[in-house]
Amino acid sequence: MRIEPCSHVPAEIHAPHSLRGCEECLRTGDSWVHLRLCVHCGHVGCCDDSKNKHATKHHAATGHAVIQSLEPGEGWMWCYAHELQVG
Repeated sequence: MRIEPCSHVPAEIHAPHSLRGCEECLRTGDSWVHLRLCVHCGHVGCCDDSKNKHATKHHAATGHAVIQSLEPGEGWMWCYAHELQVG
């Protein structure tokens, strides 16, 4: 897969608010499949394979365009605005 440059990727990637899990799922006692980091503010949400899709909901609520995988061994980023894997 080709990784595209993206103007939505901020110069500084924010550190995760939590490394324990999806912020919303932790509050409600729910579970998740994979974790995604909002690189704009540090929000940690669950992926679209999770039933709650909190990372995508965070994007919809804030307009923050880029997430990064928080899975071990992964560092890819996704831009919602361009619907592309970016770097």
